[in-house]
Amino acid sequence: MRWSSALIPTLKETPADAVAPSHILLMRAGMIRQLGAGAYTYLPLGLRVLRKAEAIIREEMDAAGALELLMPALQPIELWKESGRFETFGDLLMKLNISGGHHMALGPTHEEVITDLVRDLINSYKQLPITLYQIQTKFRDEPRPRFGILRTREFIMKDAYSFDADVDQLNSSYDAMYEAYCRTFDRCGLPYVIVEAESGPIGGDASHEFMVPCSTGEDKVIQCLSCGYAANQEKAEVGPSKEPAAKAVADAPPYQAVPTPGQKTIKDVCAFLKVEEKTSGKLLVYVADGKPVAVLLRGDHEANEAKVRRAFGAATLAPADADVILKSTGAPIGFLGPVAIKIPLVIDPAVAALETVVVGGNEVDVHLTGVVPGRDFKLDRVVDVRNADEGDPCPRCGAAMVVKAGLEIGHVFKLGTKYSKAMGATYLDEKGTEVDVIMGCYGIGVNRIVAAAVEAGHDANGIIWPLNLAPYQVAVVPLQVKDAAVMETAEAIEQKLTAAGFDVILDDRDQRPGFKFKDVDLVGFPLRVVIGERGLKEGKIEIKWRAEAEPKTVPLETAADSILAELKAAEEKLHSTCLVNREKRREAKSSS
Repeated sequence: MRWSSALIPTLKETPADAVAPSHILLMRAGMIRQLGAGAYTYLPLGLRVLRKAEAIIREEMDAAGALELLMPALQPIELWKESGRFETFGDLLMKLNISGGHHMALGPTHEEVITDLVRDLINSYKQLPITLYQIQTKFRDEPRPRFGILRTREFIMKDAYSFDADVDQLNSSYDAMYEAYCRTFDRCGLPYVIVEAESGPIGGDASHEFMVPCSTGEDKVIQCLSCGYAANQEKAEVGPSKEPAAKAVADAPPYQAVPTPGQKTIKDVCAFLKVEEKTSGKLLVYVADGKPVAVLLRGDHEANEAKVRRAFGAATLAPADADVILKSTGAPIGFLGPVAIKIPLVIDPAVAALETVVVGGNEVDVHLTGVVPGRDFKLDRVVDVRNADEGDPCPRCGAAMVVKAGLEIGHVFKLGTKYSKAMGATYLDEKGTEVDVIMGCYGIGVNRIVAAAVEAGHDANGIIWPLNLAPYQVAVVPLQVKDAAVMETAEAIEQKLTAAGFDVILDDRDQRPGFKFKDVDLVGFPLRVVIGERGLKEGKIEIKWRAEAEPKTVPLETAADSILAELKAAEEKLHSTCLVNREKRREAKSSS
């Protein structure tokens, strides 16, 4: 490819409203352009990266035994109502009416469509297990699309679905997809972390996320650097404190009701009473499966709604409004407390460990001090219902955990029978009994792989692409394009590298060397090959890896072979890393 024939509209300045490094650099490198909020055009270089990511995904899915198909993006609303997700997915679902009065949606995901397909095609245990996948455009009405291609309304996703006869088959299918994901992200050169995760609106009872740590990540990853435990904040558990739990003193004085006029927030109440927030408690009321419930947290902690939902065994959970709170507790917002509460209550262990706690008095402008957990309110339902945070003890080894921002690039779920039961996807077992198919779901954000590679690989000069994702792996840069010898040498090297299977772009623009180098660094081609008049006279050619600080020279007569050796060594290094990582996973699995 000649640069002069390509469409690479690089930019010198940072685009307006671009904040994330991937957004800034993909725009500046001439790879994407915004059409509207949450909608982007992939220009030729950007599309090449996207297609390379898709090719790696497709190869690993096929190697894992999954079968590719393609489902419609346009989906009947009736399927969403049949599964019960029409309400829970809410306004994220893009709805439209088409001729004939049909109510349709643009698919944000395809659980309903694939289940509808399988219930028509699969009817015997002999047809199971089977895993089907597609690479398809998805649509979600994101209220705040941002960070370029990280959070958009239209995106490309690989989604796979496994269908199994029993739990053992599901575990095998899940493990196969889990391993395929690891191989995919290894080959993409991404520094990913695997974390335990919540299933969210997809549903299901077990899941893992694949996250790339980066400063602009939208999720929090809780990690233990001692034992390797990792989970997203929705799922992360908090281990028992190393400090002994406080004991209620038998002769502790009774609690006191203290006037706190106009003090509604934890911060205001604690400042008014001159106590620390960690010695206070806040009571939150939710509606779980239509019934009011309450949780009591330490004042400086935040509720984890996924944990709250699990604590009450609820399918749905939402914060209660002021009317529900007043009706169910008899107290207004800002003054709620656990003493004599009449609705189901769960207490977080951090509150149960306090000797005394300041809580709401269940009447306007009143709080209670000196309240003893276990004496003044029961501790019969003590459950971890808060967000894990920096410094919290690991649930496995007790070491202090750390928090990092992370970008989700993949997610695997054990769905069980959530969709098959709701939609009647069954099979006949060996005895002729009708049984619900067991499902798994496995998604990869293809666009997010592209963005994550930039988030993880860039510097002040531009992008640093992994070799397998780069739009072109080598940029051949002749410095004097009007010099016949320079161009002949550049073209000869280009042809030999291309014949060996590498993607090469030749920068044949008649521009200053510095101008060319800046563009090459901005776009992020992994290897730069520079041919100039002086070098030819000295019998040398300069090569420089984008990720390295200094260039080096190779002899002119063996330049093409030397460059090929460098490229093949880089490929072998990546391959070796993939094998080492695979062996580490096998060892970890066998030891667990």
